[in-house]
Amino acid sequence: MNHEYLAADLFLSGSNCAQAVLVAFGDVTGLEPDFAAKLSCSFGGGMGRMREVCGAVSGMLMVAGLLYGYTDPGENDAAKKAHYELVQQLSARFREEAGSIICREILKNPPSDPSPSPRTEEYYKTRPCTRMVMLAARILDEYIAEHPIQ
Repeated sequence: MNHEYLAADLFLSGSNCAQAVLVAFGDVTGLEPDFAAKLSCSFGGGMGRMREVCGAVSGMLMVAGLLYGYTDPGENDAAKKAHYELVQQLSARFREEAGSIICREILKNPPSDPSPSPRTEEYYKTRPCTRMVMLAARILDEYIAEHPIQ
């Protein structure tokens, strides 16, 4: 499955950036679309439109946690270290291509009020968000191809 285009379609259909990425990977995470959308809904717009960490990055890291994360809070430091290294690696790849992992930097300092922007043709033309969800999905697909899920 091409998660890159599915994430773009989801975003263009009204999903926020985090939802678009997490829902697109339902075939590998096993999450039902409604559950994945609800789980990730708070992370759109850089966490509730606060313009912090890009929602596409948050969605990407949620998928990484579901596929490669640890579950036992008492697990040894090596397991946590390995997962945090993965988080940093995926984030660095995103930052390298997008220039940042911070929403307000990617969007060039947009307003951070909680009101969602109307999803108009102009909105989609002026925002890089579709490219960002595609980038996050591509990075994940490449990582998964190199590191098959156990």
